[in-house]
Order: sequence, then structure tokens, then C-alpha cells
Amino acid sequence: MTSKITLQDSYQAQARISGRIRRTALVESPSLSKLSGGQISLKLESTQITGSFKLRGATSAVLSLTEEQRAVGVVGVSTGNHGRGLAYAAAQAGVRCIICMSELVPQNKLEGIKSHGAEVRIVGRSQDDAQVEVDRLVAEGMTMLPPFDHRDIIAGQSTVALEILEQAPDLDTVLVPLSGGGLISGMGMVLKAANPNIRMIGITMERGAAMYECLKAGKPVLVEEQATLADSLGGGIGLDNAYTFEMTKAFVDDVVLVSEEEIAAAIRHAYFQECQVIEGSGSVGIAALLSGKIENPGRCVALVSGQNIAMDLHKRIIDGENVDVAAESKGGEDA
Repeated sequence: MTSKITLQDSYQAQARISGRIRRTALVESPSLSKLSGGQISLKLESTQITGSFKLRGATSAVLSLTEEQRAVGVVGVSTGNHGRGLAYAAAQAGVRCIICMSELVPQNKLEGIKSHGAEVRIVGRSQDDAQVEVDRLVAEGMTMLPPFDHRDIIAGQSTVALEILEQAPDLDTVLVPLSGGGLISGMGMVLKAANPNIRMIGITMERGAAMYECLKAGKPVLVEEQATLADSLGGGIGLDNAYTFEMTKAFVDDVVLVSEEEIAAAIRHAYFQECQVIEGSGSVGIAALLSGKIENPGRCVALVSGQNIAMDLHKRIIDGENVDVAAESKGGEDA
């Protein structure tokens, strides 16, 4: 692994992004506490400025650029939320930004990125396809800021854990959505340093769970990306992964998979019981609790990572419709 990311990096990132991101609320959930037998709180990163935690890492990375890098601009590949965060952070810093995305990214997330002034390029049907265009732009001189496997990004995401420790210092379990691992590895580094007994559990979807498959294989492997309600958790971790695979392996105690039906049930629960509109990726911790997949949660924080769901899709889900985005994507609709 490349040079280690430490608590010092986390505190430096916190100082760097202070005043540029929102300190988000930690709220108790009586309904989930009763259902699970634990003391459950929700960390609402869904209320972050761009609608997800990704703004933390993006802001940390953009503010760490050299003057030469700022002059040329940044490029990234995204399933939506990283792109939105990077577009916003770059706009605030006056830096040109291009986001490359696959056809599987929902239209609402594409429009969200464009709204912050970034240029969007749609390439292929996977993160790996979009990465080809990123590599071409990097060869032309732009700086790539990836969604997760980057020390300034990871340090920025880790600041969520610093906030949680201030809001709920006595913790047993933390549930974190798991995709490329930038969030959970940074949070795990901070929380395990504070208390090695805190149980870190990554939650991901059954369809195309890249990090889960890589952990099983013992190394980064290629995993087919699939359409899912948890679309922000899609994409591979990269065969040349420098940070997040090893950090996830070191700091995460368990990984739990949730089904599409369980994700939909969690979105409904968040709306009707918690008065929160959240996206599928942000709901997976709630999904794991509702389905009884977290044993003895104790004093538990479930990270709600984002709210950027297409509202027509959200309405269909809360109305009880059995939404199968995989079947719909085959018909040409963005998943």
C-alpha cells in the first residue's frame, strides 16, 4: 500500500474543509431502536450541501491542488454523487471540472452535476468505460480526482467520523454504505483509533457488490456492474487500488448484503417513519437493520450517505410499487 493515511491527515482535512461543508445532524431513531433492540441513531449526510457525503472528500482534494493543477482543471469518473460534490467544490474554487459517467447513472444525478457548471461526458455502460475518457484527459494535462482511492479524498470522507465521535462518543456499532471503500476506510481509520472495539460494518447491495467480492477473493478483481436501486454503490475498486482495499480489509469487521426489496423497504421506512427522503445507496444501513441482519447493534450509528434520488422513482417506491431498475435499464431507461 502507498504511504499510510493517518489521523493527522483526517484532522488536517477537517481544518481544510471547515466552513465549506455542512456539519450534519445525528438524530435518534425510536422506530429503528424498537425494531432492532439497539439504540439507533442516523447520521444524516443526506443533508450535506450537495446531497451526499461526497462533498467532503471532493472539497478536501480540490483545496489540496497546486496552482499549476488548478490552472488546468480536474476530471473525475462518477456514479453521480462524487461528480456532484466535485463539480460544486471545483466551482467554489474557480477550477474547471469535467465528469465522465456511464449510461447507468440516473438522469437526475447527471443534471445535478451540470447544475454546478461541470461538463459531463457519457461513456459506455460502466465506470471502467468512463475511466478510459478520464485517462485520455489526464494525458492532456488535467488532474484526476477519483471517487475514493485517493488520500485527500479519503481524509475528507473520514471527517464524518470525527463529527460522529463528538456527537456520540460512546459507540458499539457503525453501519456504513460500502462501494469503493473511500468512506468506510477513512471512517474506520478514525473510529478504530478512538476505540478498537467499535464494530465497523459495511453494507452493500447484492447486485454487483465489488468490494465484497474483492475481499472474498483476497485481492482487487473485476466485478460486473449491475443496475440497482443503490446506484451510487456501483462500480469497481480498480485493479491497481492503492488505499481503500487494504484499509477496508484492516478496519472493517463485517460486510452485509441487502436485496433490492430490502433497499426499497428502507427508502419507504425513511420516508414514513423518519421523515427523510433518501436514495437507495443511503438506505442500506436502515435496510440491514430492518431485515434483522445486524445482530446486537447496541449503541449504533447508521450513516445515511445521500438523498439524490429521482423523485419520480422515489414516489413509485413509497407507493409500494415493485421497482426493478435492472429490468427497466434493459429497456433503455437510465437506472
